[in-house]
Amino acid sequence: MSSSGPLANQTPQDWWSTSIIDMKPGMIRYRGYAIEELIGRVGFADMVYLMTRGELPHPAAAKLLEAALVAAVDHGPQAPSIAAARMAVTCGVGINNAMASAINMLGDVHGGAGEQCVTLYNAVAARVGSDVISEERLAEAARAEMKLLVEAGIRYVPGFGHRFHPRDPRAPRLLELVDVAAAAGAVSGRFAAIGRAVEAELAAQKGRTVPMNIDGATGVIFTELGFPPPLCRGLFVLSRAVGALAHAFEEMQSGERNKGPIPRHLTWTYTGPPARTLGAA
Repeated sequence: MSSSGPLANQTPQDWWSTSIIDMKPGMIRYRGYAIEELIGRVGFADMVYLMTRGELPHPAAAKLLEAALVAAVDHGPQAPSIAAARMAVTCGVGINNAMASAINMLGDVHGGAGEQCVTLYNAVAARVGSDVISEERLAEAARAEMKLLVEAGIRYVPGFGHRFHPRDPRAPRLLELVDVAAAAGAVSGRFAAIGRAVEAELAAQKGRTVPMNIDGATGVIFTELGFPPPLCRGLFVLSRAVGALAHAFEEMQSGERNKGPIPRHLTWTYTGPPARTLGAA
């Protein structure tokens, strides 16, 4: 059967076309920059920005991105992803497999709130438009978007509240850095205002404060920097991979084997039928 269509005349070299990397024997360029020029001159956050967005960031933007990546690296073995990394490594797998076990657990419920929060912030921003934003318009837009979440059956506003921390200690510091960058003109500060408006509206609806958490605060940074929502989940994964690496390596030193989710002297609660037999043949 003969091939037809736009791919029919492609050469093997065109099969994987990319604007990210150009490489030939003795030459490696990322987005046009020679690797030997980048090494020692730009930081890791700069490289993340360059690879995902196509250009090197303004130094203030790189500083904000780095702060967001630093803030989310770990949340202890009580986080399912970190626990998975530790358990996996006691099963004799390599450290890369243990890290993959952690990363593969970062889904909509555990790890996806940042992406969802960025989507929410963008939706609020679209409602208020690009003019000077009044607090009243922000509140109305936040209220309307939160109503849509309820109508969609979503019980929690992504980026707010925390099951462990009454007030997530990471969020205020990240917002402080955004405020500094906004005062210097490096970012607009628009999404910091939107995040605070959502927090205020949520408090008004609940009758109590539901503080912004790490996902809400990094969501502010990612939207201020213009990252699209899917990349925001990837950025969280990139950050949390550092914690998975550290925990997997630490557990590797313990010498434990087949370490499950609960101590060996404990057993689970059985809820099935009582003991029974098949009876006479």
